[in-house]
Amino acid sequence: MSFLTFLLEAVLISLSGVMAPGPMTAVTIGKGNESPHAGALIAIGHGIVEFPLMISIFYGFGYLLNLFYVKVVTAFVGGLFLLVMAVSMFRSIKQVEISSSKYTHSSMIAGILLSLGNPYFFIWWATVGVALILRSVSFGVLGFLIFALLHWLCDFLWCYFLSALSFKGGRFFGRRFQEIVFAMCGVLLLFFSGKFIIDAVRIFFIYG
Repeated sequence: MSFLTFLLEAVLISLSGVMAPGPMTAVTIGKGNESPHAGALIAIGHGIVEFPLMISIFYGFGYLLNLFYVKVVTAFVGGLFLLVMAVSMFRSIKQVEISSSKYTHSSMIAGILLSLGNPYFFIWWATVGVALILRSVSFGVLGFLIFALLHWLCDFLWCYFLSALSFKGGRFFGRRFQEIVFAMCGVLLLFFSGKFIIDAVRIFFIYG
């Protein structure tokens, strides 16, 4: 397999993961109502977690992601965090006209916390991610670095696109559109919150 073929494959696999509906998608759309740049900040926060993780896997620590207690803790804490964000999203429905400048820093923090609290993020890296990194290693350290950057750029561009689209849609359709988006994102976050917590309990009782 040539390096360009590998990169194309890595981009397609990465996009299939980042474009799947999930907590980060919901938060990005919700915060996109506040600022078109929210997605970029969320992706940067995500990268703060993801780059060290990729480097750790590169140096052989990927097995930690499969440890029993790591799975349980990340799922439970992630579920609680998503629950808090869902409640906050519902409370914001009647306050959608708040200035976006107030939230510029919280978007980056949200990207960090959403990554740390999402067990499926770690499961993806412990399985698909490890396989991609092992392939990148065959092209040397430079191959790994290019892959890591390209993978994160998929996250960055998609999140930026979502927040910009949400911002423009909110400005075009008005307050009612923003309220509907916030409500939908809140429901989505509640769903994933419940799913994460249930998964944590299931893993604990089945494998504990």
